[in-house]
Amino acid sequence: MQESSFTPKQLNDGFVVAINIEAKDGEASAVGAILQDLIAPTMAEPGVKLFLPYRSPTDPSQFFLFELYENEDAWGAHQQTAHFKQAIEQLVPRVSRRERVPFVPYAKM
Repeated sequence: MQESSFTPKQLNDGFVVAINIEAKDGEASAVGAILQDLIAPTMAEPGVKLFLPYRSPTDPSQFFLFELYENEDAWGAHQQTAHFKQAIEQLVPRVSRRERVPFVPYAKM
């Protein structure tokens, strides 16, 4: 995994994807493992600044991913990788909800 250090301005300059995932009953551990396994290969991709999965401490079936790419093309490239395709194949049957919302910087730093 690449080691990175970014300034607030560099973190604000990019393409963000916020993802909410809800695991089906009995699938939360499997969903967590799939997301964990995505971290290293995703962070090794060119164009990826951050890939941070979170899990709710109050509802273990709820996950949130914060993904930061250099640009929208890098997000598109991520979706074409073998590790992404394999993860989605494993993930989709285990979730009741997967909402992806892209964002671009609003406030200039």
